[in-house]
Amino acid sequence: MDGGNHSVVSQFVFLGLTNSKEIQLLLLLFSSVLYVASMAGNILIVFSVTIDPHLHSPMYFLLASLSVIDMGACSIATPKMIYDLFRTRKVISFEGCITQIFFIHLIGGVEMVLLVAMAFDRYVAICKPLHYQTIMSPRMCMVFLAAAWALGVSHSLFQLAFIINLPFCGPNVLDSFYCDLPRLLRLACRDTYRLQFMVTVNSGFICVGSFFILVISYVFILFTVWKHSSGGSSKAVSTLSAHITVVILFFGPTMFVYTWPHPNSQMDKFLALFDAVLTPFLNPVIYTFRNKEMKAAMKRVCKQLVIYWKIS
Repeated sequence: MDGGNHSVVSQFVFLGLTNSKEIQLLLLLFSSVLYVASMAGNILIVFSVTIDPHLHSPMYFLLASLSVIDMGACSIATPKMIYDLFRTRKVISFEGCITQIFFIHLIGGVEMVLLVAMAFDRYVAICKPLHYQTIMSPRMCMVFLAAAWALGVSHSLFQLAFIINLPFCGPNVLDSFYCDLPRLLRLACRDTYRLQFMVTVNSGFICVGSFFILVISYVFILFTVWKHSSGGSSKAVSTLSAHITVVILFFGPTMFVYTWPHPNSQMDKFLALFDAVLTPFLNPVIYTFRNKEMKAAMKRVCKQLVIYWKIS
């Protein structure tokens, strides 16, 4: 069966998050509200950065790019999960499962690079303020964005290479609400222990490596702020605290899922739900509440929209 893809499984069955009707109803309400709020908040950030000239800077360009990624992150599995809460039998096609896995790793790879780019932006702004405009030029921002998508695509294709030729000829039940690569590998009709190890190493290395780069960067930045403490240090610390909070929210669940030795635990489902639904909602909230310029810009945009609707 190693000569090619001899899959006879045409669809996979999700066990979902719970069998309790009361909890399903609560999850339906919770997920629907957060999904709509996430999309609205991130769209408003992108819209504000695009049309408000006060936000035409590298920091807000990267923030708008992160908001676009967050919209993608909460749209990969959440709409399907909400729809499945209405259904007794929760299924996804083989092709749909592969597509989910591709976009999960694509979005994850892009977001990691964007968070690193945002840390670099804050490092230059705080540690090398006189050279900020030269270093963080529009060209550099586009380089970061291109690198993010290049890494995301290559990482995702590399992950798919592990499963594209695997035979799936029997078990088709996934104890989850979305297609998770480690769980899917265990359903293949052959020994995939080595592949599971390689997937864990690949995703874990990128995730943990990026996280430690960010931790070292923020420690160095905070040390610089403390060493050169001045009137503007409180603003810098406030901005950094927002970035650090977002980093922890993103990397915490991801590292746990791909490095924890017992992937069948219920904790995986909770963390996956947190990562898919709550994090994309919290990101715009954190950046908005911690940033006076963003709040002022969003108010101006909302006023312009209200005036436009009244006129039309």
